[in-house]
Amino acid sequence: MKIGLDVGSTTLKCVVLDEKDNLIFHSYERHFSQIREKTIVLLNEIMGRFPSEKKASLSISGSAGMGLAEKHDIPFIQEVYATRLAVMREVEGTDVVIELGGEDAKILFLSNGLEVRMNGSCAGGTGAFIDQMATLMGISLTEMNELSKSHEKQYTIASRCGVFAKSDIQPLLNQGASKSDMSASIFQAVVNQTIGGLAQGRPIKGKVVYLGGPLTFFSQLRETFNRTLGVNGICPENSLYFVAMGAALSDFETPVNLPDLVTRLENNQVKKSSYGGLKRLFRDEEEYMVFKSRHEMEQVTYSDPFTYKGDAYLGIDAGSTTIKAVIMDSEDRILHSIYRSNQGNPVPLIRDFLLDFYRKYPNINIRSSAVTGYGEELLKNAFSLDYGVVETIAHYTAAKKYKPDVDFIIDIGGQDIKCFKIRDGVIDSIFLNEACSSGCGSFLQTFAEALGYDIGEFANLGIYSTDPVDLGSRCTVFMNSSVKQAQKDGASMADISAGLSISVIKNALYKVIRASSARDLGENIVVQGGTFYNDTVLKAFEDELDQKVIRPNISGLMGAYGAAIYARDMGNEETSILNENQLQMFNHQVKVVMCGLCENNCSLTVNSFGDNRRFIGGNRCDRPLKSRNSEERFDMYEEKLKLLREYKSIKGRRGSIGIPMALNMYEMLPFWHTVFSLLDFEVIRSPFSSRELFIRGQHTIPSDTVCFPAKLVHGHIEYLIDRDVDTIFYPCLTYNIDEKMGDNYFNCPVVAYYPEVIAANIERLEGTNFIFDYMGLKNKKVLSRKLLEILQRTHKDIKINEVRFAVDRGIKEYRTYIRKVQSKGQEFLEKARENGKRIIVLAGRPYHVDPETNHGISKLITEYGVVVLSEDSISNLATKTPVDVLNQWTYHSRLYSVADYVGNQEDMELVQLVSFGCGLDAITSDEIKAILEGKGKIYTQLKIDEITNLGAVRIRIRSLLSAIEQKDKEEKGHGHKS
Repeated sequence: MKIGLDVGSTTLKCVVLDEKDNLIFHSYERHFSQIREKTIVLLNEIMGRFPSEKKASLSISGSAGMGLAEKHDIPFIQEVYATRLAVMREVEGTDVVIELGGEDAKILFLSNGLEVRMNGSCAGGTGAFIDQMATLMGISLTEMNELSKSHEKQYTIASRCGVFAKSDIQPLLNQGASKSDMSASIFQAVVNQTIGGLAQGRPIKGKVVYLGGPLTFFSQLRETFNRTLGVNGICPENSLYFVAMGAALSDFETPVNLPDLVTRLENNQVKKSSYGGLKRLFRDEEEYMVFKSRHEMEQVTYSDPFTYKGDAYLGIDAGSTTIKAVIMDSEDRILHSIYRSNQGNPVPLIRDFLLDFYRKYPNINIRSSAVTGYGEELLKNAFSLDYGVVETIAHYTAAKKYKPDVDFIIDIGGQDIKCFKIRDGVIDSIFLNEACSSGCGSFLQTFAEALGYDIGEFANLGIYSTDPVDLGSRCTVFMNSSVKQAQKDGASMADISAGLSISVIKNALYKVIRASSARDLGENIVVQGGTFYNDTVLKAFEDELDQKVIRPNISGLMGAYGAAIYARDMGNEETSILNENQLQMFNHQVKVVMCGLCENNCSLTVNSFGDNRRFIGGNRCDRPLKSRNSEERFDMYEEKLKLLREYKSIKGRRGSIGIPMALNMYEMLPFWHTVFSLLDFEVIRSPFSSRELFIRGQHTIPSDTVCFPAKLVHGHIEYLIDRDVDTIFYPCLTYNIDEKMGDNYFNCPVVAYYPEVIAANIERLEGTNFIFDYMGLKNKKVLSRKLLEILQRTHKDIKINEVRFAVDRGIKEYRTYIRKVQSKGQEFLEKARENGKRIIVLAGRPYHVDPETNHGISKLITEYGVVVLSEDSISNLATKTPVDVLNQWTYHSRLYSVADYVGNQEDMELVQLVSFGCGLDAITSDEIKAILEGKGKIYTQLKIDEITNLGAVRIRIRSLLSAIEQKDKEEKGHGHKS
C-alpha cells in the first residue's frame, strides 16, 4: 500500500494506492493549522479501513509538510516534482499546469524542459483571496460560482492583496453593483494576477491542465482562464489529489509501520518555542484597569432624545465596511447614533434609521444634514441630504470640537488609514494608505473570523497576552502563514491577537506615516475610527510612540459627529432631507449600463430612487450625469489628447508603420508621425490605453515591479501586431530633446530602453519588422543617416534627401505642437485669472496624459471648478532652477522649474502624479517638495498604478482644495498662517 500526503497551507490531502497504483482511498479537509492532530486522525482512519495493512510506503509533500516529514523521518517529496510525476502519468502531453491552492499559486511549463513559476511575497489571487472576497460579500463560495454565471458586466478589481481588493469592491457594492457582476470580476482578478504575476512573459499555450482546490471547485474560474488565455484547459478527475498522488507514486522502498508512526505523533507534543519577542502590552489586571479608566474620562456627552424638543443635526459617515450616523442637538450633544456593518449597501440601513428616528422622536426637527465617506454621493442623492464633506475635514471638525489644540489625528477605519498633521489651525499634511490596506480594521476582522472568533471577543483576548507574536506588518493574505506557524509553535490566541494589534500600529506608523520618531507626530494626538475601540491596538499605539494619546468615547463615530457639526455650522435655513412620508414611499433599484460617451467605456451603476431621482456611480467624468452645472471646464490633459487625435493615418505607397502610444511617444508622436508620413508610409498609432489593452499584453510582462506606464507598452505592441502592420517602430532613445533646463537631458532608463524588453519578451514579434534601434535626437544629420540606414533594410529606394527633409519638417512639427500646448496653457491661465478661479498644475510625465494611466484624475479635479494645467503647458514660463541633485533627466528638469514657477504664483498649487515602481519619481518628489515648502506652497503627491485607489485620490484632492480655501481665508483675515 502506498500513502501520499499533501500538506498544503490550508488543507490536508491524502491518497492511498494499492500495489497496482489504483486509487483506493482519498481524503480532503481543511487542517486549521492542526496538522499533527489531523494526520493522526487520518492515519487511524486508513488503518481502520485496511486493518490487514500495518505497513505502507508513506511520503509527504506540500508547502506545510516539510516540518512534519523531518521530525518523523518520513520521505519528503518536493511538490513541483510530485505534481509533474502525477501529471505525466494521468494526463499525457501536458504543456502547462496551472495550480492554485489556499495561499500558493504555481504555473509549471512542461514543454521544452521544466520551468516553474511560484508566488513569493504575495498571496493575492489564491484560494484565501477568494475566501475573503466571498466573506466580504456575505455569500458562500458555491453561491459565488453560481452568481458569476449570470453576470452582465465586469469591474476592475485589484488582486495583489485581499484587503486592498476590498477598497475596489466595497464602494461598488455601496453604489449598487450586483453580486453576480462582482463575483465574475473577482474571478477575472484572480486570472489577471496569475497570468501577470506568474507567467511573466512566457505564453501559456498548448494543452493546459488545471489543478488545486479553487480551479476544481469553481467552474467559472476555469472558464475565465479559458476565455482570457484562448485555450480549452482540462480539470482532470481527482485534480485535488495530484500532489498527494505524486508523493505516493514516488514509492520509497522502506515501508513505515503505521501504528508506530501514530504513537510517535501522539507522543510528540509541540513545545512552546520563542516565537514572540515583543513586549507584553499590560503587565497585569491593575495596569489595564488604570489604562481603561484614563481613557473613559475622554467623553462626548449624550442627551435624552425623549425629553429634548427642538432642532437637531444629522451627520453620516458611510465608510468602506461600516455605516455610522449621529443626530446631535443644538448644544452638540448626541441624541441618537448607530454604528454597524453596511452589509454591502448602506441605503436600506439609513432609511430604517431615519424612519425609526422620525417615529420615536416626533418632537425633534432635523434642521440640517451632511454625509462623508465612501458612500457620500450615493447617500446624498438617495436621501436628498444637504451637504457632502470630505473625510479629513469631517474628522478634523470633530477632533477640534473635542480638543481645540489637537495637532495630529489618526483614523484607522475598515480599509483606510487616514492621518493628518495640524499646524496653526490648518491641515498641513495628509497621509493615506494608497498602495495597501493591510493593517486596517478589516485586517483584524478577517483574522478573527478565520480563527473562529467574533472581532470583539478576539480583541479582548490580546489584553491578557504574556508573549505577543512578532508578525511584522506584511500583506494580510500572506500573513496567514505567519499566524499558522505561530500556532504550530504553541502561541495562544491571546498572543496572536496582541501580535496582530501591534502589527496594525507598525503598519500605520512605518508604512503609511513613515514617522522617524514620536516627536514627528505632535503632542496632542487624537485617535479615531472603530479600530481604536480595540484596547490592544490603542495600547500598542501608545507603547510604540511612548506617549499618551486621546481616544474619545465616540472614536468610531467621530466622522459622523464631525459631519453633524459641519451641517450645523453651514447655517441651513431649510433642510432638503426626505421626510417620513417620503421615506415610506422610498424605493431603491439598481442596474448596470455601459456609458460609451468616450473611449473609457465606463461601466456605470445607475441607482434609481423611485421619484425621478437617480445617482450614477462608476463614471470618471460628469458627462453621463448631465449635470445642471454647465460651467465650462478647463482641462489641459483633455486638450493635449485632442491635439494628439489630430495626427491621423494617411495611406502611403511604402506600406504601414505602427507606433505604440506609450511612454515618450505621447510627446514625440508629432515628430515621428510627420517624418514617416512625409516618407510616404501610412502611420498607424495604437489607441489611447484602456483596461482591455492592458490585459491584452499582460501575459508578456516579465516584471511585476516595473511602472504601470511601461506595462501598458505590451498591450500597445499586441494591438499593432493584430493590425498586421508592416513595421512597428519603437526606438531606444538614451537622450531626450535638450530643453536647456538641467545638467543633462537623459530619458529615464525605462523610457530609454524598454524597446529591448519588448523585443525579448513578445514572441509574436517574430516575423514582424520591429525597429528598436538606438537613435539620438540632438543632431539632425546623424539622425537622418541612422534612419536611412534602418529604412533601407526594407526600402532600398529611400534617399538621404527625403529623410533629411522629413526630419527637418518633423522637428518643426514637434515645435509647433509644443507651442500649441503652451498657447492653450496661456489661454487657460488668462481665463482662470479673469474669472478668479483657482489653478492646479497637475504635473507628471508625458505619458500621464494617457487616460488609463491617469485614471481621469484631471477630470476629477475640474469637477470642483478648478483649472487644470499640465507641466509642459507652462514650462516656457519657468526658468532653470538649481536643485541639490544631479539634474540630468529632461522630465525632472521640467518639473523642478515648473515647481519653482508655481511657488511664485499666488493662485497656483502643484499636484504631482507619481507612478509606482519608479525610483526616480521619489528623487523628484523630495526636491519638488523642498522647492514648494520653501515658498510656503501646498504640495500634494498622487501615487498611481493599475490598482490606484481613486477613493484615496478623491480624499486627497478635496482635502487639498479645502486647505487652499482655508489658507485663503487665513491670509485675508488674519495674515499668513499656513
